[in-house]
Amino acid sequence: MSTTKRPPSRYQELVVAGTPIPPGSRVHIELPVAKLYTHTELSITVKALRGKREGPTLFVSAAIHGDEINGVEIVRRLLEHRALRSMRGTLLAIPVVNVHGFLNNERYLPDGRDLNRSFPGSPKSSLAGRMAHTFFNEVVAKCSHGIDLHTGARHRSNLPQIRADLKDPATREMAEAFGAPVMLHSKTRDGSLREVASDENIRILLYEAGEALRFDEVAIRAGVSGIISVMRTIGMLPPSRSRRPRRKPMLTDQSYWIRASSSGVLRALVPLGAFVKKGQVIGMISDPIGDSSTDAEVLANDEGIVIGRTFLPLIYEGDALFHIAKYKGDTDIALEHISAFREAFEPEAYPYSPDSDEDPPIAS
Repeated sequence: MSTTKRPPSRYQELVVAGTPIPPGSRVHIELPVAKLYTHTELSITVKALRGKREGPTLFVSAAIHGDEINGVEIVRRLLEHRALRSMRGTLLAIPVVNVHGFLNNERYLPDGRDLNRSFPGSPKSSLAGRMAHTFFNEVVAKCSHGIDLHTGARHRSNLPQIRADLKDPATREMAEAFGAPVMLHSKTRDGSLREVASDENIRILLYEAGEALRFDEVAIRAGVSGIISVMRTIGMLPPSRSRRPRRKPMLTDQSYWIRASSSGVLRALVPLGAFVKKGQVIGMISDPIGDSSTDAEVLANDEGIVIGRTFLPLIYEGDALFHIAKYKGDTDIALEHISAFREAFEPEAYPYSPDSDEDPPIAS
């Protein structure tokens, strides 16, 4: 009895920074970037995991802004996750993109530029432009999908949210799978990683959660869970064994910042995730010396959900105070989903374990 051998699968060769990544391997790659002025070598670490079977190539990047460290921990935990043992395709995990900023607890690079406004860059431009060019060409351009991890700025925290081009059906499917309580359709910004990735037809999500220079356990757990869920959706991992239905995130395509009308001390009256009505008093700016006659109310311009806010009470006129996502849908359902999201990822409700193959319980 004769047997016919199947032809070998054409698993496309993948090389990052001159290092080949064979099927079924884990490879540690150091991508050289500009040295410190002491001639100390610096590099962007890329952790490459390749399944034995063909599939999508996904990059997960963190700390493009050097002080946004939640994503660094998300990537670390992701790489420990048991589910990756059955992965198809390739995962390129980059825990720290902006190594210069990360070393100095700074958002920007030493040249004062924002790396996330410097793409696609050039090998002959500024430090930011050179790093952007290297990272994009050696990592991002070799991927079919991407997830870029961010936080709010210093003293400003974001409710976990996904920002993406939600008019693209495949990107929207990824965004819904991630499971954050809010999905914000947003245009790409000039020079951003999301802009150049989209131009190359790389479907990409931007995850915003927490505050710069602080670990937020709920945001971190939700980030790991969201990435695993996206990997299941795009065919890199088998479907979840959980039978719990997922709640659909709140969808919005408009948001606005409320800024301080005067300087003083802010008393915020609403938390992250709160629903506010048009004209509602959501904060008070007072004279720190105690002259109540100068108190100024902070009013919501339109109804919506608080998706970002400052946690620094010391306010100058013009400072950004509250970020409101406009929302005209069923408010009770939206707030119920946000509450369920928080409860699902609280440490007491969802003990973290990299050995768990189950997705956390964001269920109705």
